[in-house]
Amino acid sequence: MQTDFFTRKQGFFDNWANNYDFLLTTVFYQAVHQRMLDYITLNDHCYILDLGCGTGKLFRRLAAQFPTLSGVGLDLSENMVKQAKLRNQFPERIIFKQGNAENLPFEDNTFNGVFNTISFLHYPNPQQVFNQVSRVLKKDGYFNLADYTKSEACNTKPIPFSPGGITFYSPHKREEFAHNSGLICQGHYYLLAGVLLSVFRKN
Repeated sequence: MQTDFFTRKQGFFDNWANNYDFLLTTVFYQAVHQRMLDYITLNDHCYILDLGCGTGKLFRRLAAQFPTLSGVGLDLSENMVKQAKLRNQFPERIIFKQGNAENLPFEDNTFNGVFNTISFLHYPNPQQVFNQVSRVLKKDGYFNLADYTKSEACNTKPIPFSPGGITFYSPHKREEFAHNSGLICQGHYYLLAGVLLSVFRKN
């Protein structure tokens, strides 16, 4: 059943990939990324994972702004990864690969930071994603989760947008996922149009 879910979700984004970077999404993501970076400090020579990287928008900004930064962009969609590779202006520092957020293809304690932007709402097993992020983060590494949120009073039933639907989580629910995976919440910050940045640190 889970295999079928991921196959359908991958197909949805594979079909979208060639037209994903149209004007509206580009402007929106640029604004979200800019505001997100106002709350984040990146050290020299940090190694970053962009989880659900899409066509690589975030790394295009990060690699240009931080010349010693390197990292990996991971996405479920093969076509999204192809588009990210085509647009990669920093292949000596940034690579893109296909993979599943619930089973990250990396060793323990690999990354100084993990970013996840408007992707968490698609994951069917959010606690497993948090567990995997915690596993691959180094001590004192940060998980920066930016996604749509909801009030505590609203239910968490999926919204039928893509295969399997999308689900919004309250700040409290995000903190619960973090606590269960050994991460500590450093704060929540509203960015744009209901998108909330939650910053977590690994002990």
